[in-house]
Amino acid sequence: MKINLYCIAKKEKEDEFIVHYQKLCKQFGAELKIFNLFNTEILQAQKKSAKEAQSSYTKILSPYLSKNNTANNIALHPGAKTCDSFIFSKMLDCMHVNFFIGGSFGFEENFLKETRTLSLSKLTMSHKIAKIVLCEQIYRGLSILHKHPYHK
Repeated sequence: MKINLYCIAKKEKEDEFIVHYQKLCKQFGAELKIFNLFNTEILQAQKKSAKEAQSSYTKILSPYLSKNNTANNIALHPGAKTCDSFIFSKMLDCMHVNFFIGGSFGFEENFLKETRTLSLSKLTMSHKIAKIVLCEQIYRGLSILHKHPYHK
């Protein structure tokens, strides 16, 4: 199983918590990969307007959307519904899952239409915290699917 997390963020060394959850996911046959995507086009667009920033996010993230139902595409979006860990685990019950975390201006509506949307919380989180929470929930979801006692 492949789980990819695409995030509008500058490349940096991954947090030790994320590395920890990546290792834990392997026991369930899941490979959790993190891709921090950022370029000068995004930087310039963010200085101009929210609309241009969103457009630059779509441009860099769209190639990673699975177009023919070979993967579950899930975008983190503050306006989306939240769910419990058991419902979340069902989103992972396939061979390939792509998660998307947009930049500070969020996603364009056209991008969101190509994904399922999910909110981790009503609270606003930094990208770093959102990635850690998402990675922990991925591990928790996998443990639920595999009847591992972690989730209790």
